[in-house]
Amino acid sequence: MCPPRSTRVVALRELRSQPEGRERSGSVTDFVGRRRELKELREDIARTGLDTLSGRKAKAPRARVLLIAGRPGSGRTALAEAFVREVAEDYPDGVIKVRLTAPGGETVATERAIRTLLEGLGEATPPGAAEDELSSALRAALTHRKAILLVDDAADPYQVDALLPDTPECLVVITAEGPLTGIPDVRPCTLGGLDTPSGVQMLAQRIGDTRIAVDPRAAETLAEECGGQPAALALVGGWLAAHPKAAVADVAKQLHDMPPGTSGPLGRGFRLVYESLPQPAQRTLRLLPLAPAGIVDSHTASALAGCSVAAAQSTLEDFAGLGLVRHAANGMFLLPGCLAPLLQALLETKERAAEVQLARARMLERTVRLLHSCRVMAEPDEDGAGGADVREKLDGLPRALRFPDRRAAATWLDTRLPALSAAACLAVADGGLDTLARRLVAALVRALAEHRGTAAAAPELYGLHRLVLDVAERRSLHREQAAALLNLADLDAETGRTHEALERYRAALDAGRAANDPYATGRAMESVGGAYQELADWHRAADWFGRALSQALARGERADEARLYGRLGNVHTYAGRYGDALRSWRTAAAGYRKLADVPGQAKALSEMARIQEYAGRPEESLHTCREAVELARRAGDLRLQAALQVRLADTLDRLGDPAAARLHRSAADRLLGDDPAACEIRSGSD
Repeated sequence: MCPPRSTRVVALRELRSQPEGRERSGSVTDFVGRRRELKELREDIARTGLDTLSGRKAKAPRARVLLIAGRPGSGRTALAEAFVREVAEDYPDGVIKVRLTAPGGETVATERAIRTLLEGLGEATPPGAAEDELSSALRAALTHRKAILLVDDAADPYQVDALLPDTPECLVVITAEGPLTGIPDVRPCTLGGLDTPSGVQMLAQRIGDTRIAVDPRAAETLAEECGGQPAALALVGGWLAAHPKAAVADVAKQLHDMPPGTSGPLGRGFRLVYESLPQPAQRTLRLLPLAPAGIVDSHTASALAGCSVAAAQSTLEDFAGLGLVRHAANGMFLLPGCLAPLLQALLETKERAAEVQLARARMLERTVRLLHSCRVMAEPDEDGAGGADVREKLDGLPRALRFPDRRAAATWLDTRLPALSAAACLAVADGGLDTLARRLVAALVRALAEHRGTAAAAPELYGLHRLVLDVAERRSLHREQAAALLNLADLDAETGRTHEALERYRAALDAGRAANDPYATGRAMESVGGAYQELADWHRAADWFGRALSQALARGERADEARLYGRLGNVHTYAGRYGDALRSWRTAAAGYRKLADVPGQAKALSEMARIQEYAGRPEESLHTCREAVELARRAGDLRLQAALQVRLADTLDRLGDPAAARLHRSAADRLLGDDPAACEIRSGSD
């Protein structure tokens, strides 16, 4: 199971409605009642901090942990957020929120939850790091901070323990369905229903004071029929607001007369609202549990229901008014976790399996097209015609699937990333690695890399490649397994985890051989050589580059041959084997010449000149370098040409011709102009 990402960060002293668990039952003015619970929670802060769940004695008390326990729909998250707002002034480093259970009931992986908190603190989250490493990083990041961690919908104490800070300056507020008995010294604040006056006040916020004042006794009866449960009151209040002529007393009687097996007050309130909807809206609502991570927008609803984006947006707005979904930022809506089981039951009983599968496919196909549009907006306009190249790449996409500019596309990607990651998990789990799943994962990888860059997007990319690897291993898909291992190893290598990268490159080689895939095996052998080169094991690096070269020669892959001869030349240079290095680079230069690759040939000759100088042959280096300068000039590579001019100057200095050296340095300066990246070239010799 691949759980969705959780919320990232909540601003200082403010809880804003966001995806991935940042559920908001209402704004500050919407919250009613619970004064006794708020007072008890505030008093509980002063109690002693905790030792660890494992039982070891801490040298200093850990953060104070407060637990709010209640069934879904009891308003536990609303109470936690209201309490955090009350005490936020005492915690100047802000509030970070994470949700540990998805709306569908899936448990969020502890590793993902820790990454969420680290990202909220602005800390780096190295891809591939283990849970223990991440937990230590989180505790270190919180050591000198005075912050609040709001941990929503915890499933078990072990899930929470990895998140607890070691500093008593931090406060942890947890919501859960029941007591977390594994954490010592935590006294749960257990929620029941709201008292009747608070329930009536909540109804009044939705339907106005006039209808309450007309029949206050009926309002009290209605609040009691809802069991004081905030989620049920929100549904009934939303229904009354949408039916201004309905009498409060009639609704109370209608709820009272419903069959006793209608899932308690929440089930009765939901049935009241659901049965009042027109058939198309009922079907749209039934399909919402298919939305990844419980995050819905107009495109998701449109694809699921097979209607227009405008119609879907209007329907979602109506649902929000009825309390069926909650408004979130950037045009998104959240499916309340307490309603998910009710909607799932309707989906299973009233929708045919084939129709559900078709709706899911439409949603994933829409996601692929949006990701394509998002990625294109981040690409440079190659023809320089003010967007003509972008328009051509988006040709065929409806206007509703296009973004107005790069910033809008990047915002969409950032805010939808939890749902997009969950959609990738859904696609892979649902269909293995079929065409749609492949396209979705590939589109998400490309969009992330294009907008954020590979290094910045590494944690998300790592998760996507690991997802593909898990499925490929489970289904013995060797080619996909090799590709995923290569991608993961590349990320390991880029983040300095060379030994881990080496292990994965070797595993990719085995998978490539099992798949009889020459590209994967060649790529893996070359990458193994690169890993050994990074580890300064020149002998093994040369051996593996030689193996990759042999395969390229056997297959007649000329571009690969030239590149691999160059890599061999580098390794021989590092090892001090200048004769072997010169032979390799000379062969590489010949290969680039046959390919008519002038820049490649110029770079190969520049490396030959460098080695000739290392070997104490300055006259040969001077001749080779001049030849390389001419090729760089023909290729239009100004930076390479300037670097070679500097090398020429250094060589002339060594040969005792400072006047000629100054001329070449002046030529390099003219070529580079005001390039801010030129200082390294101007700095002198290799």
